[in-house]
Amino acid sequence: MTEAATVPLSERVLRGDPRAVARAISLIEDESPHGAEVVRRVFARTGRAYLVGVTGSPGAGKSTLVDRLIAELRRSGKTVGVVAVDPTSPFTGGAILGDRVRMQSHVADAGVFIRSMATRGNLGGLARSTSDAALVLDAAGKDIVLIETVGVGQDEVDIVRTADISIVTLVPGAGDEVQALKAGIMEIADIFVVNKADREGADRTVASVEALLSLDSYAGGRWRPPIVKTEANTGKGVPELVAEIERFRAHTAASMGERRRARAEFRVQELLAHRFVQHVHDQVLEAGEFQDLLNRIASRETDPYTAVDDLIERSVARRAAPSGPATPTLDHLGVAVSDLSQALAFYRDALGLEVEAPEEVASQRVRAHFIPVGDSAIELLEATSDDSPIAKYVAKRGPGLHHLTLRVDDIRASLAQLKAKGIRLIDEQPREGAHGSLVAFVHPAGAHGVLVELKQAGVQRRPTDR
Repeated sequence: MTEAATVPLSERVLRGDPRAVARAISLIEDESPHGAEVVRRVFARTGRAYLVGVTGSPGAGKSTLVDRLIAELRRSGKTVGVVAVDPTSPFTGGAILGDRVRMQSHVADAGVFIRSMATRGNLGGLARSTSDAALVLDAAGKDIVLIETVGVGQDEVDIVRTADISIVTLVPGAGDEVQALKAGIMEIADIFVVNKADREGADRTVASVEALLSLDSYAGGRWRPPIVKTEANTGKGVPELVAEIERFRAHTAASMGERRRARAEFRVQELLAHRFVQHVHDQVLEAGEFQDLLNRIASRETDPYTAVDDLIERSVARRAAPSGPATPTLDHLGVAVSDLSQALAFYRDALGLEVEAPEEVASQRVRAHFIPVGDSAIELLEATSDDSPIAKYVAKRGPGLHHLTLRVDDIRASLAQLKAKGIRLIDEQPREGAHGSLVAFVHPAGAHGVLVELKQAGVQRRPTDR
């Protein structure tokens, strides 16, 4: 038998087995429950890797830069994992996962694991499974995990919610540099890289970024993003970039917990939203109902807010509604005894259990003691007359378990369920028991030789009519 058949996938991931790592990431990408289970099992062993995000516009040379970063990090003895995200075609749904082609020189290196994944329509520059894939690489023992986004615009900045450091890659000659650096993409950068710095206009790009950075004072010890010029094709400037990454890591070491907490908040909210949408599709909507709802919105019969409010209300109501009779719980065990004082000597004196005051049930000619035990109880039953059912039971079978009582929320529904399954009943309809309770008995023949009493829930526990 192979190791894969005997050792759990999560354990093989923790050992750094590349096949197991690849399998785990595939399960995560497919949103398989097995993928989620792997993450659950390895999560406590993560948090050691440093996640480096590399983002920027299309054509900025991100993949080549990542390839050079891998080589530089390996020279320093660090193991490296790479998650490279490629766009999914909105027309065919396919993706050309070309990043591994660009990084072929590292394929034979056991200290490097490279995985390409498609966005599958997810916005923000990353695939929905990117953060979990990075967790798997972290669990597998990688020192650094490089996350390369797709080519992004001004507001596709999910990388800042995923990585410990965000590197924004720029390229000279791409047009109005100030316009390209507006809004979110400018604000997420911990390091700016002006790649292809041998091109004309590189110094102008650096000056534009410097001008924008000068608008902020970076007071109070705040990190001021450095600008590193690189030529990824030749590797020029890459050692300086690695040095800046280490400098940022040291600068933010004290606040890293805060950044990772923010990352956890984003991930929980993202998963919650995704799971809720799945729940609505799988559990709330009928077949074809979603398309009908969209048609009603398009024809102005309803509006999106009303539609969503209705779905939330239905989802909550479905969650709260009982799916059937609640599972019965044990109310008490009825024990027939021939001598109550001797029985109390065991339960009260030897075991130290509290015993309630005795109660006479004249109709059944029996005396009962209730002994609470946790959420249930033991009922000791002693006959007060020779013609009592308990006296007859003891004479025939001797002292012992007489019956067990199950507490139910809806006794009629429980009886109907038993009857539908062909269980033999003594009482097909409930009858009144002590203190307003409703009781009914299941014949011992239907309960494998045990007399079973059903009792309506929510009634104070007392001896019932028998």
